[in-house]
Amino acid sequence: MKNGLLVAASILVCLIAIYAGGQTQVSGDGAAAVEHVLRTQQDAWNRHDLDAFMAGYWNSPELTFFSGASERHGWQETMDRYRATYQSPGHEMGKLEFSAPRIVMLGADAAFVRGEWHLTMPDGKTPHGLFTLIFRKMPEGWKIVHDHTSAAE
Repeated sequence: MKNGLLVAASILVCLIAIYAGGQTQVSGDGAAAVEHVLRTQQDAWNRHDLDAFMAGYWNSPELTFFSGASERHGWQETMDRYRATYQSPGHEMGKLEFSAPRIVMLGADAAFVRGEWHLTMPDGKTPHGLFTLIFRKMPEGWKIVHDHTSAAE
């Protein structure tokens, strides 16, 4: 009886190790893909290419964007907010840097990301803050489906 329990326990440990190993691979691949989206967005912003920056967001009316006390719904409303804030007369995009991204995989097709954003503006101002993003793996790749961004006061 002891030998049977020992064999069963050994099999269980092996199955857990195999399952955990598979999860690590999925998580690592997903985390790298999510980080790539962030770096691509940062590069696009720094080229002042808002269209390429917005390619990281889910192009859907179901996208949500929270900033300050405002809630926006949809890709177009989010794009309009970015244009008004950073590309309208008298506004500049500046140089963007994402730092300290912490990516937590919630499964093979979802990720939770927390980090910091920093802008360096041509006039020397340095707005900055925190962000929380939820990514989903879509047929067209990893996309932000929810963005909650705050700015330091």
